[in-house]
Amino acid sequence: MYYPYQSRRNRSLYIYIISAALLCIIGIICIYSASSVFALKRFGSTHYYLYKQMIGITIGCIALLCTSWVPLALLQRLSFFFFLCALILTACTLLTNNAVAIHGSSRWLKLGPLAMQPSELLKYATIVYLADFFARKDMRSRVQLKNYGGFATIMALVSLVLLAQPDFGMTVIICTTALAMAYVAGIAGQHLLYGMLACMPLCLLLVLCKPYRLQRVLTYLNPWSDRHGAGFQIIQSLIAIGSGNVSGVGIGQSKQKFFYLPMQHTDFIFSIMAEETGFIGGSCVIILYMLFVYSGLKLATQQHSLFGRYVIVGFTLTISLQACMNLAVTMGLLPTKGIGLPFISYGNSSLVATLAMLGLVINCVRNDQPATKAYAFR
Repeated sequence: MYYPYQSRRNRSLYIYIISAALLCIIGIICIYSASSVFALKRFGSTHYYLYKQMIGITIGCIALLCTSWVPLALLQRLSFFFFLCALILTACTLLTNNAVAIHGSSRWLKLGPLAMQPSELLKYATIVYLADFFARKDMRSRVQLKNYGGFATIMALVSLVLLAQPDFGMTVIICTTALAMAYVAGIAGQHLLYGMLACMPLCLLLVLCKPYRLQRVLTYLNPWSDRHGAGFQIIQSLIAIGSGNVSGVGIGQSKQKFFYLPMQHTDFIFSIMAEETGFIGGSCVIILYMLFVYSGLKLATQQHSLFGRYVIVGFTLTISLQACMNLAVTMGLLPTKGIGLPFISYGNSSLVATLAMLGLVINCVRNDQPATKAYAFR
């Protein structure tokens, strides 16, 4: 029998998938344009990063197909195992000679000819495990201190491993997403607020104990105080965005990619895109992210399965938070962090993990059924 909620859910899912696909396509174009000069100098080919990104998309699509058909009951049973494996892999970046340090952070693990960023896997493994954790427990009951303690323990383990790398940006994204999932699951808002307030002195201590973090905050407040040093990157980013005006200088015509703006195909790819496509192109990308987030949250409200609801909320909020942080950094609204733009920035670990999670969302939506006919028509 046909239920009206199915049509609404299908529309939301189509918007969700199409917006993600368009962002991936935009990413391919932007990566080729932004990285061509750097790739030619370093590897002798303007197509180097384009080819690698296409390989990442191919692997990611395979992962998407796999996760879209894996039995959800099996995934829930194995969620803690996946979380533990991801946590151990991330910790291996601190304990093994196979770790690769870039810009002072040990976030990559070299496995033969391949290099992966285990924290990207940990980000989504944490979402899946928390979704199962919340679905199995009655978080709305009065006796929830035990459940809150279990949730706090999970987040403490994740945070300790990530901060040891160090990866402050990823820690903020995962913890913020987890808090939002906990609130949706029913943990009392005052408990979450007390936990956040208790963590604020620790966050301040983390900033003060590392000179480079304090320098980033001071640079964020006034980048022009050291325009040839710490403030150089954000100033060049603002120049790139400002140079685009309304319609941009044209795709492939960026001047900032000629070694003026560092990390132009990863963390600051939006700056190059804004320079080449202007306000119009940048606005289109932001609108696509807004459609992705809106349709994702719409899907979550239409889910009858608690596990599926929490998975969709967690994944959607992670993408939105990461996108907001990246855009804010490129516009000088936040201190610089090594955070890529989801679906668009170069990085196969992130792309494969993101597409695999998208497949899991499709799986949750496809296998969701209303508990009763009356509920379906409500």
